[in-house]
Amino acid sequence: MKTNYLAVVVAAIAYFVLGGLWYGVLFNKAWMALEQMTIEQTKSVNPAIPYIVSFLLELLVAYALAQLCIWRNANTASRGASVGVLVWIGFVGPIALMTYMFEMRPRALYAINEFYPLAGLILMGAILGGWTKRAA
Repeated sequence: MKTNYLAVVVAAIAYFVLGGLWYGVLFNKAWMALEQMTIEQTKSVNPAIPYIVSFLLELLVAYALAQLCIWRNANTASRGASVGVLVWIGFVGPIALMTYMFEMRPRALYAINEFYPLAGLILMGAILGGWTKRAA
């Protein structure tokens, strides 16, 4: 099976949009309060660079996840999503939790910040797994 680069780009776009919904709509106020951030602070920073770099990193994550889906023969949306869950359970969640514990950061902040990549990896895995049959 070959890498479906269009699926990689679409998966990265989906993760990017999810981030906008996650932090801009669903958890905006709670996240800002837990981070002790004000609206004035957010307006004082040029967001272009973080958005551009975030999207490039999301492309990297989507490509890596596509490779894992290929290696695991995750050729359905549910199998791709399960690869995303496995990546989060095995790597992202535990590594982040260790950091949060030593930094003594709030559990609610961990939930907001780290369940976003869980949802994102599931979404990207579903796209990549479900789209693999169309790869050339």
